[in-house]
Amino acid sequence: MTKMQDIDAIVIGSGVGGLVTATQLAAKGAKVLVLERYLIPGGSAGYFERQGYRFDVGASMIFGLGQNGTTNLLTRALSAVNVSQEAIADPVQIHYHLPEGLDLKVDRVYEKFLQNLTAHFPHEEQGIRRFYDECQKVFKCLNSMDLLSLEEPRYLLRVFFQHPLACLGLVKYLPQNAGDVARRYIKNPQLLKFIDMECYCWSVVPSEMTPMINAGMVFSDRHYGGVNYPKGGVGQIAQKLVQGLEKAGGKIQYQARVTKILTEQGKAVGVQLANGKVYRGKRIVSNATRWDTFEQLLPAESMPRNEKIWQQNYQKSPSFLSLHMGVKESVLPAGTECHHILLEDWEKMTAAEGTIFVSIPTLLDPDLAPNGYHIIHAFTPHWIDDWQELSVSEYEAKKEEAAWRIIDRLEKIFPGLDAELDYLEVGTPRTHRRFLGREDGTYGPIPRRKLWGLLNMPFNRTAIPGLYCVGDSTFPGQGLNAVAFSGFACAHRIAVDLGF
Repeated sequence: MTKMQDIDAIVIGSGVGGLVTATQLAAKGAKVLVLERYLIPGGSAGYFERQGYRFDVGASMIFGLGQNGTTNLLTRALSAVNVSQEAIADPVQIHYHLPEGLDLKVDRVYEKFLQNLTAHFPHEEQGIRRFYDECQKVFKCLNSMDLLSLEEPRYLLRVFFQHPLACLGLVKYLPQNAGDVARRYIKNPQLLKFIDMECYCWSVVPSEMTPMINAGMVFSDRHYGGVNYPKGGVGQIAQKLVQGLEKAGGKIQYQARVTKILTEQGKAVGVQLANGKVYRGKRIVSNATRWDTFEQLLPAESMPRNEKIWQQNYQKSPSFLSLHMGVKESVLPAGTECHHILLEDWEKMTAAEGTIFVSIPTLLDPDLAPNGYHIIHAFTPHWIDDWQELSVSEYEAKKEEAAWRIIDRLEKIFPGLDAELDYLEVGTPRTHRRFLGREDGTYGPIPRRKLWGLLNMPFNRTAIPGLYCVGDSTFPGQGLNAVAFSGFACAHRIAVDLGF
């Protein structure tokens, strides 16, 4: 057993939530150790390289790299440990290709976006403005205060006295969902389906199950801080956070797979690795999913009651089938946007292979691909159950069949894609489970049924003393900026608990 009692916090996993927790604590003088099962940091915000292409593991649509306000959490996290990341502004957040000829671009300029949407639904002009203006109100409340731990009473009291109206505004929106607010102002069924898609593309659930606070953040920050792509790829964010962590005196170990959280008298005191090595620390932080944390790293039969209740309220979202493609630049006409969403049938929006998400990061950063080529990353929801119990040959055949179904559909917006394909790699839910260490390769938790906004989403502390959770299984949920928020909150709560 290796005893390192002077470790203040051990962080399991180097996803962005875990790294923000680690860097925030290190910046305060805490001794931090991050344990990462893979070869590089970042998790689903990582990267891999093939034949001159640098592919993002996950989506390339990044919030939180702006320069103004308080919601630019990735920029703030980097700055806290004296590193920075060059970013490239994306003028259009998403180009939607939707049923019934709904072809729409979400422009970075707020008024231009409203005009584009109103052109499709002129009779809903007032309702469109009132709904998205309501989202702006939520964002202005968030953007007026430092976003730290809502579990820390002194912080809450201080923020309330500094920003009483903003706090009251957020309390009002906490139990609300975006769909309920949209239906107050909008009646057109197709427009309401569009707002479902606006939510689904990042929350993986329709608007009636998407918390209004999350929607307000995303629908407004895209016009405020904007979508900004990190130069060199999304994986650079994690790489820079690691640089900052080490500058601040923290440590990270790779190929260090944690298999057990150790407890003594009911308190988390350390971790054990797959090779048997043990580390002890004053606080343990799990950046794994709550399923992995409470069913794999801890004995499932001893799961705390509140975690059982949480699992009754939330379920695993699907994973994804991912196509990482290298294509000749002739496939993409001048003016093509970086991000696209394709759906032909509203009824299939949440089904496997219903919605196709597309990122083309080389339109913003050409250096990610060989000269004369682009990267197209297409991904669509899939469940791991469809990929189990297959022989090697069956698995490969199934991957190829699924890939060509997706490519055939993409031909509608990128004619000639098939003929100009230079490189193709297909990832399945099994791939995501293997490399990201997430149960069933899930994207994160989604509500089992309609809940009261964010009121059911847990914070960072758990029922086990000394153990904290961070990442998309904690408030405020999914997305890089959201897990960065959870990292700021977790580090704040731990720092207070340790007396920093």
